Amino acid sequence: MYLIRIIFLPIIIFACSAIDNKEVVAVKKAFPELEFVRPVDLQQPDSQENYLYVVEQAGRIYKFENTPETDIKIPVLDIRDRVNDSGNEEGLLGLAFHPQFAQNSLFYVNYTADNPRRTVIARFKMENTADATAASEFAVLEYSQPYGNHNGGQVMFGPDGFLYIAVGDGGSGGDPQGNGQNRKTLLGSILRIDVDKEENGKAYAIPSDNPFAGNDQGFREEIFAYGLRNPWRFCFHPETGDIWTGDVGQNKIEEIDIVVNGGNYGWNIMEASECYNADNCDKEGLILPIYEYTHAVGYSITGGYIYQGSSYPELYNSYIYADFVVGKIWALESKGNNVYKNSLLTEKIPQISSFGQDKDKNLFVLSFDGYVYKFGE
Repeated sequence: MYLIRIIFLPIIIFACSAIDNKEVVAVKKAFPELEFVRPVDLQQPDSQENYLYVVEQAGRIYKFENTPETDIKIPVLDIRDRVNDSGNEEGLLGLAFHPQFAQNSLFYVNYTADNPRRTVIARFKMENTADATAASEFAVLEYSQPYGNHNGGQVMFGPDGFLYIAVGDGGSGGDPQGNGQNRKTLLGSILRIDVDKEENGKAYAIPSDNPFAGNDQGFREEIFAYGLRNPWRFCFHPETGDIWTGDVGQNKIEEIDIVVNGGNYGWNIMEASECYNADNCDKEGLILPIYEYTHAVGYSITGGYIYQGSSYPELYNSYIYADFVVGKIWALESKGNNVYKNSLLTEKIPQISSFGQDKDKNLFVLSFDGYVYKFGE
């Protein structure tokens, strides 16, 4: 029998009433001459070029110079003909540059497609034109989506060189198919795969220390952690390598988790720290969030980054995140011994869909008002 031990992490959660409501940071338009349609991701490859890349949900990626005066955005990919963009949660949702992008020109995206409804994790090679880049598509991994929401979306290479993929529970409401606790499906999980190898007829390999690698119970070996509802955005702590994710809640609570190898984050047994299913609420082996807030504060968490910029040294190593519905940005600071302090930073950016960083660790904020904002002066 395949066994895995899951460690319960004790937490102390500060009540939302303890949040300081004073605005303490400046957030301004970073590129006032550029507008985008439903921007959902911003990335910069680990190379010497001074370009940022923004993903539009409908299926386009643009690059532009990382200077405030820039007024030119260059199309580098257009796959609107392949993307199922419902205008809600489906679309082109994530972008990750290969760690060796400067040498191989490879990048990976996460998008939803139709007929049948599914998620596609695809590899592209950056060519001289957007059309040529689109023609280079290679599907690495596909999985079915039963509904049109809770698609996850983030793709990101970890410090170990593996590709991590955020996968929602497949949608509807309340996880009616029980995907969050079903390790025989990829849904409701963070996946980890090795895209530099191929094995067993797949376009990728399974890292040997994935929690279910080699199991004989039918569990999907791609799973790194599970029990998640809709982990739209995650990041890696640049000093510890820990994965921090915001997991969008159901009816009551939004949560922040530190994701560990093999961890079960409780959905849909739990919604954050509360029982969701009163008839089945066995908390044994579940990892509860490090922080949560109720729908009295916000309704849809947008996960962010561990701040390492230079504008606000007092926020160094704090987790910066937002809420899409109420437009507020907070900082979650670790005080040690599983104690966290949450502080409201600003509340004037509408519909914050995502965050991004450049090579200098400047933090950017993406809004559905069409603009990219910069964190700090």
